[in-house]
Amino acid sequence: MEQHPHQPPGPRRPDGSDDLTPDQPHGHAHASHGHSHSHGHGPAAPVSRQLRKVIAAVLVPFAAAVVVGLVVLWPGGAPSHKHSGVGFDRQTQQATVTRVVEVDCASVNASGGAPAADPSSTGGGSPMGQRSGGTCKKATIRVDTGKDKGRTFTEIVQPDQLRQLHQGEQVVAAYEPTAPKNLQYSVTDVNRAFPMALLAGIFALAVVVVGRMRGVMALVALAVSFLVLNQFILPAILQGSNPLLVAVVGSSAIMLIALYMCHGLSARTSVAVLGTLISLSLIGLLGAQFIGWAALTGNTDDSTGLIHGLYPKIDMSGLLLAGVIIGSLGVLDDVTVTQTSAVWELHEANPSMGPRGLYRAAIRIGRDHIASVVNTLVLAYAGAALPLLLLFSIAQSGVGTVANSELVAEEIVRTLVGSIGLVASVPVTTALAALVVGSDRRGPGAGALAGGRPAPARGGRGRRRKR
Repeated sequence: MEQHPHQPPGPRRPDGSDDLTPDQPHGHAHASHGHSHSHGHGPAAPVSRQLRKVIAAVLVPFAAAVVVGLVVLWPGGAPSHKHSGVGFDRQTQQATVTRVVEVDCASVNASGGAPAADPSSTGGGSPMGQRSGGTCKKATIRVDTGKDKGRTFTEIVQPDQLRQLHQGEQVVAAYEPTAPKNLQYSVTDVNRAFPMALLAGIFALAVVVVGRMRGVMALVALAVSFLVLNQFILPAILQGSNPLLVAVVGSSAIMLIALYMCHGLSARTSVAVLGTLISLSLIGLLGAQFIGWAALTGNTDDSTGLIHGLYPKIDMSGLLLAGVIIGSLGVLDDVTVTQTSAVWELHEANPSMGPRGLYRAAIRIGRDHIASVVNTLVLAYAGAALPLLLLFSIAQSGVGTVANSELVAEEIVRTLVGSIGLVASVPVTTALAALVVGSDRRGPGAGALAGGRPAPARGGRGRRRKR
């Protein structure tokens, strides 16, 4: 059937997920409706049918395996346990500071071991302020939630404590039912719900305003990622499933959902998924090897110690490796999508470039990306661990001593293994994308219209020829 002479097939967008209409200026496209197949009246598939079959032959079984893994490992909720009353494993209620008055520290039982003597109650401090006289604050707090709603208790705030209480302030109160009645409640933290929610709202607004529909889909993908994390990964680990297996299945599900939801169901996204998958596999292998060689237990602080005490069957070193994989996934997505987009754009600018030329051009972009990403990871860790590094500096410990301590060595292994995976993802993803796009121009039907006529070159109106 001959193609209508005044209606040539629409050229494709650079991402291959949709195409421009014949009468539309280049640079603008209709919104995609999720169809990846060709229609008889014009839209072309992003790559040849043969290459799409090859990609599907790899990704479809992988996606099916992820679904099976989710079904088999699905925990059905986190297991219950008796509260230990330590750290985060305490019963808490919301409360409000209703009154604050100044009192003489010596008159409020300076050495009585009241809640004020607990450093965790209102931000730390020592009883020195009370023993030396001085002025303390006596706060009256009202419980706003739970079975004791409306009940009040008092809290003594010492003058040297970091966190002072103020009238009308929203706080979090810990509840210990086995303690004497006048000591069952104590203030443990400030209620930060409003500022945190406001910041999240500003973030969401910024993403939507700048990213528009892509931004909306990114927020939806973010919500799905948190859902998988909270409903599958964490409960499954607590149920006793292998942390590494759970992390692999959960991360794979997040990767598939996030990438295809944000970037569309296209060959370009599929190449990014393949590059991410290969890089995650490398990170998993390296992480398992070096965590074992370095004899890292994964039990280095109060939080991990509490987890091990409550759930002794959890493999803490496996939990560490799971954290490495999950933590690397977010940055990997950025690198693989960027490199794939670079290859697609280079081919769009010069369709005559073969796989080798595309790879050489795109890898130069990737080298800049590697330099910035690696620096970002190291500085991000240094910023998060600044108090710890400051303690080592105060102790005048040498670099070797600091690096050899398990607490720091754990983060070094986490950062370096993740960085190696990120570095490897650049040439791997670039090679995959260059092979797919470069080979496609020589594939069956490439460069020809449905009726077998040669595709027109880019004309005066900026139309792009079909590949």
